[in-house]
This record gives sequence, C-alpha cells and structure tokens, in this order.
Amino acid sequence: MMSNLFSIFDPSTNLFNLSLNWISTIIGLLFIPYSFWMIPNRYYYFWNLILNKLHNEFKTLLKNNYFQGSTFIFISLFSFVMFNNFLGLFPYIFTSTSHLVMTLSLSLPLWLSFMMYGWLNNYQHMFSHMIPQGTPSILMPFMVMIETISNIIRPGTLAVRLTANMIAGHLLMTLLSNTGNNMNLIMIFFLILVQILLLILESSVAIIQSYVIAILSTLYSSEVN
Repeated sequence: MMSNLFSIFDPSTNLFNLSLNWISTIIGLLFIPYSFWMIPNRYYYFWNLILNKLHNEFKTLLKNNYFQGSTFIFISLFSFVMFNNFLGLFPYIFTSTSHLVMTLSLSLPLWLSFMMYGWLNNYQHMFSHMIPQGTPSILMPFMVMIETISNIIRPGTLAVRLTANMIAGHLLMTLLSNTGNNMNLIMIFFLILVQILLLILESSVAIIQSYVIAILSTLYSSEVN
C-alpha cells in the first residue's frame, strides 16, 4: 500500500545499488527499430514527414529570424520531450518529464539564452516589448512591471505546464487502478475499458505537450529580434 499517492513518481529504480532512474531519458533509443537506420524504409519516411511538417511550421513562426538550421533545436526539443513522455506510459519506467528538475533544465537555459541574445544585441527592440503601442502614459510603469513579470515567469510556466500535465494523467490512472481490488467482474471489465481510454488520452497529451513546449520556445525566440 502506498503511503503517499505521489510516491509513484519517486526515483526508486536501482541496479547493484546504482540509481538508474535518469537513464530513462535516453532509453528511448532502444525502442527505435533497427530498420529505422536503413535508408529508405517506412519508419524513416514517416518520421521524416513529421520533422518536415514541424520544420515548415517553426520556419513560419520564426519569420524574419529564420536562417538555415535554426529550427533544429526546436525539432530536437520536440523529439526529446515526446520520447520521454511516451516512455513514462510504460510500466516500471521512470517518468523524467514529471519532475521539475528535468523540465526546468530544458526551459531555463533556452529562455536565458534568448534573453541574453536579445538584451545584448537588440535592447531597443526588447524595451519596445515592455510597453505595447498606444498605452496611456499613466499606465506605462504598470505595463513595464506586468510585462517584466510575465517575461520572467516564462521558463517556470513552460516547466510547470509539462510537469503538471504528465503528473495529472498518471495520478488519475493510479487512483482508478487502486479501486480494482474491491470491484466485481463486470466493473473490472469496465475499469479496464476506462483505463485503455485514459491511456489513449495520455498518449495524445504526450504528443500535444511536447508540441506546445516546442511551439512556445519558438515564439519566445522570435520575440528577441
């Protein structure tokens, strides 16, 4: 019996007393079939189609800031987060994206690099973002304060959004599964059906959240220039 519901997210996997939890961030490579590396094949064409769609969308969002290879970091971010989100749906695999240590490590360096680049190279454009066009003079100090706070909390909102969404689905599935011991046979079949539907929902959330964090990172980078 769990002493705490959130203990399902505790790092507990070890081998010979060596903590192997964070190895789950790269274990996704083991799920890629060998034939993926043989060009051409179905897996390669399918994944390449997805990456091309993402490249075109990120290129549109970057607008005048686009240069060759500038979308690579955001496509890599999408792929990395999506693989880790999906791995968290497998039993006995540590869900790294449900921890703020992981999500903040992704969002904070990106945001800091955008801010440093913008303030060092284009500070006039950054100052103009503080006060929207047409703001009355009396509201300008408040607008600067509000815009500054909203800019500072951006990496936190990126990290918390991903973490909260991954935690919520796992907690719901865990709560439902713990009620199965007291159910009759018909209710257990119904519970299994609900769990399957929840698993499908969580799979879509895994894709959507990785897409959201990549899109927002692209939008933040397009604002600094």
